[in-house]
Amino acid sequence: MDKEHDEEQKQQVHDHNHHSHDDHDHANGHHNHDNHQAHGHGEHSHHGHQGHDHGDMINDFKRRFYISLIVTIPILLLSPMIQSFFNFELTFPGSSYVLFVLATFIFFYGGKPFLTGSIDELKQKNPGMMTLIALAIVVAYGYSSLTVFGLSGSNFFWELATLIDIMLLGHWIEMRSVMGASNALEELVKMMPSTAHLIDENGDVKDVEVASLKPGDNVLVKPGEKVPVDGSIVKGQSSVDESMLTGESVPIDKEINNEVIGGSINGEGSLTIQVEKTGEESYLSQVVTMVKEAQESRSKTQDLSNRAAKWLFYVALSAGIITLIVWLMLGYEFAYALERMVTVMVIACPHALGLAAPLVVARSTALAAKRGLLIRNRTNFEEARNIEAIVFDKTGTLTMGEFGVTEVIAESDYDESDVLQVAASLEIQSEHPIARGIVEGAKEREINFDEPEHFESMTGKGLKGIIEGKEVLIVSPGYVQEKQIDYNKEKFNSLSEQGKTVVFVLIDNQLAGMIALADKVRESAERAIKRLKDQNVESQMLTGDNNKVAQWVAKQLNLDQVVAEVLPHEKADKIKEIKKSGKKIAMTGDGVNDAPALANADLGVAIGAGTDVAMETADVVLVRSNPEDVVSILELSKSTYRKMIQNLWWAAGYNIVTIPLAAGILSPIGIVLSPAVGAVLMSLSTIIVAINARLFKG
Repeated sequence: MDKEHDEEQKQQVHDHNHHSHDDHDHANGHHNHDNHQAHGHGEHSHHGHQGHDHGDMINDFKRRFYISLIVTIPILLLSPMIQSFFNFELTFPGSSYVLFVLATFIFFYGGKPFLTGSIDELKQKNPGMMTLIALAIVVAYGYSSLTVFGLSGSNFFWELATLIDIMLLGHWIEMRSVMGASNALEELVKMMPSTAHLIDENGDVKDVEVASLKPGDNVLVKPGEKVPVDGSIVKGQSSVDESMLTGESVPIDKEINNEVIGGSINGEGSLTIQVEKTGEESYLSQVVTMVKEAQESRSKTQDLSNRAAKWLFYVALSAGIITLIVWLMLGYEFAYALERMVTVMVIACPHALGLAAPLVVARSTALAAKRGLLIRNRTNFEEARNIEAIVFDKTGTLTMGEFGVTEVIAESDYDESDVLQVAASLEIQSEHPIARGIVEGAKEREINFDEPEHFESMTGKGLKGIIEGKEVLIVSPGYVQEKQIDYNKEKFNSLSEQGKTVVFVLIDNQLAGMIALADKVRESAERAIKRLKDQNVESQMLTGDNNKVAQWVAKQLNLDQVVAEVLPHEKADKIKEIKKSGKKIAMTGDGVNDAPALANADLGVAIGAGTDVAMETADVVLVRSNPEDVVSILELSKSTYRKMIQNLWWAAGYNIVTIPLAAGILSPIGIVLSPAVGAVLMSLSTIIVAINARLFKG
């Protein structure tokens, strides 16, 4: 909202006939898609392509996992170590060669992503998870192959196979979980009607598949139907509900040449729409694509597990070499020293580490989506645990963006309920947002309505009707001044200064009272601010609206700080200013004017699935227009981080303990960790990590 808007609000003309709704003209500015050419469809296709690649990668990991899992079963059955552990025997001539062939397949097929990934990491001189996995599988495969062809010692083919299986599973879960974040928005796509009423050259209407529509086609949208595509109105006028798409809760009056968005709901009028954007170019598809970009954002704590893997790689390498040298120096055979070294290196790569972060990521992303939080940038989401201040936009975020009655001022001959009762009885005939506000106000006060005997709309002035034999007029300030009707100017001015819209109620040409309306403050906003205070997080408001309106809202919500009358670029400057003070800051908004500020904040939150520009710059998109969800982001971020650290300790802690045992540090007292016991411990840590992640409730 801007300052001009505020001036318009003061001069509000209560024109029911033409539904002139100046207060919400900013909505049209927000949602005019011509302004969004910066979105660039070339760029859009690029993102679509990335999303497509990501889907292919997920399927690739899934396929490799299942095929490797199937091949692992005979490997386990044929492995001497597993046979001795479970006390059964399964051998036949050439069984060790069959085992070698199966393990070779798993090594090259299942292990391929890790081998190629490790090459990339080593090229960048930054070993991580891929290098650690590659080290373990190369050592296990190389050593085990030597045992098949003559070297004395036991093979590790079963360890190789299970390690590859679990790492493939971890990567698949991680990728799928980030994909899962977009599923909630893909539900929006299901909102799109599958058929449309196409108007052909002869003016005949026929039902066709939406997919077959082309730009330039004309479609008919009947009252109450969903708009099938993005386009512009060529005939008719109606109010259109875009709340599900833009967070703008007030239906927007649309006429010829206005833009409409596919998926929005038509009001009472019939509209003929010329198709402009279909398929991937449509607003809704762009929304889905933006969320899919979350797949590209790496999790910082994921990097924490990568850092853990980097250290484990160095530890494994050095511990393995030291183990080999020490055992050789102690005079043991090379074959025995080599087996100790291989055991150390294989144990150093924890199966559990591959699952520690992905399982928590998957769980937290699913929990977030269930709560209506769509995470686009995981790194910033995880950093949200450190947020110290949250800045809110006002309109549509802390307020409803729809009118509510704040005061009724009755003249001496009437009481407040009389004034509201006659006004609501007349207003219920109109669909204007101010009319809806008055009707709702009467319903909240449980006032009954009378049926008007006569009703008419006075163009540009208001409404006129006869109720119980009396002539009732509901008119704008302009009408009252024009007719020189006396009213309480001091009270009117004080209400106007607060940015409220005032209408006058006349009964038989006598002033009965004034009704003041303002944008309603969300109840959920009050609860959200209270919860933030409990967590010692500052709440601030940044708005383009005039200072008096802003202060009125701030007082109701008990905000810590208010900055009003700022232009869009000044919002971004204000965010930078707060950040300079060293505070970690989140910005919450829903409009185009909030986009620069959202981009500059440590965490940008688009509320009510705001405009596409707002969502493109946000880190988290809220499906519902509920400020309490902002508090949920902070809470979920804290608990996700705690659970990840827990899991990483469970995963790496097992290695910290078992590496020295595998190296044979306790061999002087007769304790040497056999590979089979190492395997059991490894499985145990994997199970603990998996259960710990499943128990995560946020």
